[in-house]
Amino acid sequence: MKLNDLIKFDDKGLIVAVIQHAETGQVLMVGYMNEESLAITLREKKACFWSRSRQELWLKGETSGNLLGVQEIRTDCDADALVLKCIPVGPTCHTNETSCFYRLVDFDGTVTLAGDGVAPE
Repeated sequence: MKLNDLIKFDDKGLIVAVIQHAETGQVLMVGYMNEESLAITLREKKACFWSRSRQELWLKGETSGNLLGVQEIRTDCDADALVLKCIPVGPTCHTNETSCFYRLVDFDGTVTLAGDGVAPE
């Protein structure tokens, strides 16, 4: 069985990709892939996404140098989401945080910064 025969792209031709640090397990970011960006990711072993805002392919780190080297790809049971286990070169978030998930939400709704301390409030 081939991956493209299994996975289910949404009505816009996209599939969600959760990026996880291959060694620590930390969730680094979430992106979207189309068939072409997934093919590039498989071929190059570097995370490539479809930018929904710019409507173009986006090789993570192409301009910043903060690449995501892909070590493993998994699909969920419904084949409508991917997990990419990656080794990051540099910070993943455009704010220079290690992870895009640097805001901690308390159960009363309070949000505090809980990252590397470089992101603006």
